[in-house]
Amino acid sequence: MYARIYRQLRPRARMPEIRVEFRRYANPDNFIRMEGGVIDVRISDLLEGAPAPVMEALAHILLSKMLRRPVPPVYSRRYRLYLNRRDMRQKMHLLRQIRGRKFVSGPQGEYYNLESLFEELNARYFDGLMGRPRLGWSRQASRRLLGHFDPSHNAIIISRIFDSPRIPRLALEYVLFHEMLHLRYPVDHHGARRRVHTREFRQAERAFHSLKEAKGLLKKL
Repeated sequence: MYARIYRQLRPRARMPEIRVEFRRYANPDNFIRMEGGVIDVRISDLLEGAPAPVMEALAHILLSKMLRRPVPPVYSRRYRLYLNRRDMRQKMHLLRQIRGRKFVSGPQGEYYNLESLFEELNARYFDGLMGRPRLGWSRQASRRLLGHFDPSHNAIIISRIFDSPRIPRLALEYVLFHEMLHLRYPVDHHGARRRVHTREFRQAERAFHSLKEAKGLLKKL
């Protein structure tokens, strides 16, 4: 399959040796590289039972990216549709729980405690009814990933950049509140689409006090 698609993409090039193998990954990650005239392809074993058209779509995606060619939309859509199936999402969720490793530092930082802050926001915006997930600070003080909710490990991780007296408490409150909304409003899957911020999510976010000011503080970061 990979040799056939490679020939379609590079009809006059010399055919390299191609090695394809399945690997035990925690996510549906797939890798491809060419080195020394050999193409190595590593595919998540989550896809071992995938139909041939899906595997062919993945081959087009990987080879096109390796050769820096645009990926035909028909193959991207076919692959996303397969991964967005309910049974596949359940398998991915289970694999992340079993194989994935999640570093969670704990809620106590040097200046802020995420657990006490979570309970304040829980009482203020969720009537105290939200179950508390695992809470922790990131390893690095990232300015790009300010926070994230990991549903597979039921954990909210906040960038350590906020654990500082130089950062206004309002900015930290907003980021934690935003991730709590991800816990309250899960990702919506429809066909090949994956909506992280749904209409309900956006509406609930407007309830945050000083929303405009908080977003302005984040822009300064």
